[in-house]
Amino acid sequence: MPDPNMTILYVDNPPASAAFYEKLLGREPVERSATFAMFACAGLRLGLWSRHTVEPASTPVGGHELAFAVPDADAVHETWARLAVPILQPPTDMDFGRTFVALDPDGHRLRVFTPADGT
Repeated sequence: MPDPNMTILYVDNPPASAAFYEKLLGREPVERSATFAMFACAGLRLGLWSRHTVEPASTPVGGHELAFAVPDADAVHETWARLAVPILQPPTDMDFGRTFVALDPDGHRLRVFTPADGT
């Protein structure tokens, strides 16, 4: 069975979302159009597809988080706060490690965490 290697977020405005993720990820998209943008990350591609043009049309289903494992969640929180990224949950300790949750322009949850076991 193939391993997942891409996630797609349905967004209202792909160029605006691409600009947001370009700031957060520190890299330009490898593909960009009026209706789609894609970033190449280590082992994963992140697609941003216009919710107005996706076929078949998307429907809201449950929640979703894009998660980032990092060595220092507090340092990333400080950087994102300086970039005026909306923070839904401030840095806190949970059973799996130190974490915070931010929001992208479409309200997608971005969980940043430092694993408790350091991996």
